[in-house]
Amino acid sequence: MLVVFYSKPAAEVLMFAQHALPILKAAGKPYTDTLPERGVITHDQLAGAIAGIEKAIAEGPPPQDIESDDENDDREHPISLPVSFRQRSFPLLAMLRLAQKHQADVTWEPAPSW
Repeated sequence: MLVVFYSKPAAEVLMFAQHALPILKAAGKPYTDTLPERGVITHDQLAGAIAGIEKAIAEGPPPQDIESDDENDDREHPISLPVSFRQRSFPLLAMLRLAQKHQADVTWEPAPSW
């Protein structure tokens, strides 16, 4: 299921529910296996949610260095590498920070079918 995160001061963030679930768990939401279709992070909860996601990022593996000057490099192409928690959480974390700055709530719901 695709979910859309909304907050008045930020652009919408679109994410698969299975990818949003670990981010919201790190943010302190008590979900186990499935993400509810609709939810909210109130402006009072934002500081804790941001701190939880930042802690999960800090405890995770360091970002991989994909830059190289060697033309004969045998490294994997970046497109074939998995998306890290750090990369996946960045758009939602940016939304949470902006919502906190403007004292706004963040909500999510299923993405509309096109």
